Amino acid sequence: MTHETSHSPIHVIGGGLAGSEAAWQIASAGIPVILHEMRGVRGTDAHKTDGLAELVCSNSFRSDDATANAVGVIHAEMRLAGSLIMRSADKHQVPAGGALAVDRDGFSETVTEALAGHPLITITREEVPSLPPREWDNAIIATGPLTSPALAEAIRAETGEDALAFFDAIAPIVHRESINMDVCWYQSRYDKVGPGGNGKDYINCPLDEAQYHAFIDALIAGDAVGFKEWEGTPYFDGCLPIEVMAERGRETLRHGPMKPMGLTNAHNPTVKPYAVVQLRQDNALGTLYNMVGFQTKLRYGAQAEIFRMIPGLENAEFARLGGLHRNTYINSPTLLDRSLTLKSRPGLRFAGQITGCEGYVESASIGLLAGRFAAAERLGLVPSVPPATTALGSLLNHITGGHLVSDDEPGKRSFQPMNINFGLFPDLEPGSLKKPEGVQRFRGKDKTILKRQLMAARALEHCKAWLSEGLARQDAAA
Repeated sequence: MTHETSHSPIHVIGGGLAGSEAAWQIASAGIPVILHEMRGVRGTDAHKTDGLAELVCSNSFRSDDATANAVGVIHAEMRLAGSLIMRSADKHQVPAGGALAVDRDGFSETVTEALAGHPLITITREEVPSLPPREWDNAIIATGPLTSPALAEAIRAETGEDALAFFDAIAPIVHRESINMDVCWYQSRYDKVGPGGNGKDYINCPLDEAQYHAFIDALIAGDAVGFKEWEGTPYFDGCLPIEVMAERGRETLRHGPMKPMGLTNAHNPTVKPYAVVQLRQDNALGTLYNMVGFQTKLRYGAQAEIFRMIPGLENAEFARLGGLHRNTYINSPTLLDRSLTLKSRPGLRFAGQITGCEGYVESASIGLLAGRFAAAERLGLVPSVPPATTALGSLLNHITGGHLVSDDEPGKRSFQPMNINFGLFPDLEPGSLKKPEGVQRFRGKDKTILKRQLMAARALEHCKAWLSEGLARQDAAA
């Protein structure tokens, strides 16, 4: 491939997962890119470095099972599309049972180095405080949930829509050497072995009934941060603060992130824990572990005191305590077309979490699509939208129109952030789901698993065909 090009550059604003992936996809199509990232000039409330694609919350990309899990399917589709984010995640994976988790520092460094070393990518460290100027005729805004106030206001002024918002909370990270392994033990739930794992990928902290209820009492009474400025802003259900879950019912946590199912206390196998706190490896060295599902908005002093009530964490030392920041997203179904272009301004696209998707891979996948759409447009092609039967297409469909209509307010659409899941996929063709030969009873869980397997296989088949068609169109244009 030659790097000489007569094409004008495409501008990408934001160097998170979505912006980084968009820039990579554009450059891979032979189009020059200018990637604008304000960190290095101006920080955010959540980022700790100026590295591109920094992971500010969990280090998990969730399930990597492409045979029956929607998240694993979107992983596989992104790999097929040459995703830089997935390539970097695979390179820096750490043990996490059936999940794909990464060493966050190594991951960010690899993404940064790849983008900085590409001859068609220019990284500019500056804040873009307004919508791109008109001379940037092809641009992508991928500033994510931490969009600067000035740019957020410019977006509101252009769209005439109030930005929707929700809180996003960060889980604490504990130094491994401070965890009491005379109390805790290594085990993945149901001993599941995943990529890079061995079935013992989590550190488990057991609580009996009295300890659990004392912990719940402390959470509810904890000194939470008061975000009065953002009162009325809804939380995203996939990332609720731990104390908010506790307030919703005393047993909520025991049936959520603290569920004891599939775990046996190695120190006392005959006594089943009433609840369990799991910690997942957070870096390649295995020196840091994050508290799974323990996003929080508690004040730092209260966090350390309350979390040290957990057996095995009595002397825990925290590399990072939890935090809370405000996420914003636009009303994409109203504002964007199917190629993620702002309807009021051709040539300007949005990508990532700001469009109303939730999760690392979801954000990166929308960046992947926005980058491909922008590159196709620069090549004089009509952007090719992935089939709705694919994970990429189903998520795009949710963002640009596959949402519910409010019964309370006719004409007003209800749009909320969403992780990828099989509920977004079109159903199988009638007659596709047949009882396997030799199976007597075919219902419930077995039927659900087979249905997901068939949907996953269909998605990957259709994604390969879509990518092949796009490559042929691109070659013809060149």
